[in-house]
Amino acid sequence: MGKDTIYLDYNATTPVAPEVREAICRSLELEWGNPSSSHPEGRRAREALEAARAQVAGLMGCRTEELLFTSGGTEGNHSVLMGLGRAVPKERRQVIASAVEHPSILEPLKRLEEEGWECVLLPVDGECRVDPADLAAAVGPRTALVSVMLANNETGAIQPVAELARIAHEAGALFHTDASQAVGKVEVDCRALGVDYLTLAGHKLYGPKGIGALFVAQDAPWSPLFLGGGQERGRRAGTEPVALAVGLGEACRLARRMLKEEMVRLAGLRDLLLSELRARGLGAQPNIPLDHRCLPNTLSCRLAGCDAAELLSRAPQVLASLGAACHSCGCGPNRPISHVLAAMGLSREEALGTIRFSVGRYTTEEEVRRAADLLAQAALREKG
Repeated sequence: MGKDTIYLDYNATTPVAPEVREAICRSLELEWGNPSSSHPEGRRAREALEAARAQVAGLMGCRTEELLFTSGGTEGNHSVLMGLGRAVPKERRQVIASAVEHPSILEPLKRLEEEGWECVLLPVDGECRVDPADLAAAVGPRTALVSVMLANNETGAIQPVAELARIAHEAGALFHTDASQAVGKVEVDCRALGVDYLTLAGHKLYGPKGIGALFVAQDAPWSPLFLGGGQERGRRAGTEPVALAVGLGEACRLARRMLKEEMVRLAGLRDLLLSELRARGLGAQPNIPLDHRCLPNTLSCRLAGCDAAELLSRAPQVLASLGAACHSCGCGPNRPISHVLAAMGLSREEALGTIRFSVGRYTTEEEVRRAADLLAQAALREKG
């Protein structure tokens, strides 16, 4: 982290862990062969790739043969949604998702609608969660897939995915969850969740950008998005980036080892940040309850009488965000508000006053207190 800045935007991206960086550099030097080649350099690369796959599978609770490497969360989400037409019966032309999904889900749904699919968005309550009863009422014999994210990237709300997946399966539909924001922060077990597809992004858990993974259950239908060679057991053409996969594997190994301890530590830092903001008269109000149904590192809160964009501009040392980094809300009082906060029923004023803080592995108590000081000073300048 920079000496003069305080990074509180770990949900946007995480820095690459030193151990991960070392693993990538080592792999670039020693495992540079094409993993599809049969000669010794190719076999060495293949062994490294499969070892990394086992590390990722170990964190996600799945078999190695059910895991394919992708370029990240967007590709994983697109692969599931855009392959539907070739993977499911023609009489099933409906997709259901939540209204608070990431743009990499919502934008492909628009494309599917253009192609004649019916796309249904489920509402969320004031705590950013889908009511399973709403899914039960919406799913039917025409539903091909239900896609609901495991944890929301803006609020940290954890969805009741296991129950939602059960309801989808009872109606004969498949279930996908975008777990990019959850893996490495909370325990994620594909088997326990009962999902058919699950997306992971490496840069959300201290791995490199440009690499991700997708869980595809052994009996789930599949149609490749990329065609060409027979890589990834014929499910994703293209020469695998071995060094990036090795980095992702190391990131997953570290996350698995540190998970329980980090969950407690991060929740403590998040709660400390809230109390420090309140102690300085900023009137911080969380947008959802900070309980076991919320990511331990995420604090989406509105500050009384403050314009969040203006406040952050006056405290440039504090690196936080208004919402999702992939869906910028722009600047100024006339900027559009977050679709997530709007779906939760927040007023325009409440949404414009919301900041998303997300702490991480390298955040310290000292940084949290200093960030609260800087924001309080910025608030005084804004009002003055």
